[in-house]
Amino acid sequence: MKFAFNTFPFSSFPTFLPTYALQDTIKIIAGIGYDAVEIGCCAPHAWPAHLSRERRSEIRALAEGEGIAISSLLPAIGGGFGCNPCSVLRAERLATIAHYKEIVDLAHDLGAKMVLFIAGWRAEGMSREEGWAHSRDCLRAVANHAAERGITIAIEPTTADTNLIDTADDARRLMLESECANVGLMFDTCHVAYEGVSPSSYVKDMGTDLVHLHAADTGRKAIGEGQMNWSELMRALVDASYAGYLTVETGFGSREVNPVDVAKSSLIYLKEKLRSCS
Repeated sequence: MKFAFNTFPFSSFPTFLPTYALQDTIKIIAGIGYDAVEIGCCAPHAWPAHLSRERRSEIRALAEGEGIAISSLLPAIGGGFGCNPCSVLRAERLATIAHYKEIVDLAHDLGAKMVLFIAGWRAEGMSREEGWAHSRDCLRAVANHAAERGITIAIEPTTADTNLIDTADDARRLMLESECANVGLMFDTCHVAYEGVSPSSYVKDMGTDLVHLHAADTGRKAIGEGQMNWSELMRALVDASYAGYLTVETGFGSREVNPVDVAKSSLIYLKEKLRSCS
């Protein structure tokens, strides 16, 4: 098992502050001792259209020089610009596919091996079947593009925020219907808590298809500061021989939160829980 930290708390998404330069963010996360950085694809860090070939090479070289991997890329969909795979607007669905493909290309250029897939949200009046079909079509197009570049696509159930992929079973069904060998599953502990089940149950339900994991304590607090049962989750991951990244995705939501402190305390806590499972 390896540990990564998502860059959102250091960027201007989903809140505007604080905002660090990407190069400083990578250096900070590497200095704390993480194995990898997961880059959120938002401005000013990694909006694909803003990054020239030269800049992409610079970012990759910087990470390599700091001895830290770029594990994955997370699209920053939602908000004003949308990018919803199951939008009521055909134009937005097509733009979403194009955006995801840009992120896949960026992942390839940065040396990342994974892009996360948010299946989207249904507008009022749209049936689940219609939304499902739109999202599946988007996933197939993106996954086929990713396969040509050696990139894995990980479906994330976002139960607290969307209304299409709510459970591990939903994610597995979408994975199977994509008919793409490079599609796997992931989960976020906060979304699992919203569903009202234990994160350890997702480890069992996703089984060998579990390729990635987002970690945050209840209320998006730093790891160890909420009510999440981390001992149980870490034991389940060890027992399952999980070898992917456990990615801390928290430390945002207010300008009063210091992402450096969150990154440090979360890693210390998780490593201690992992040692206790050995």
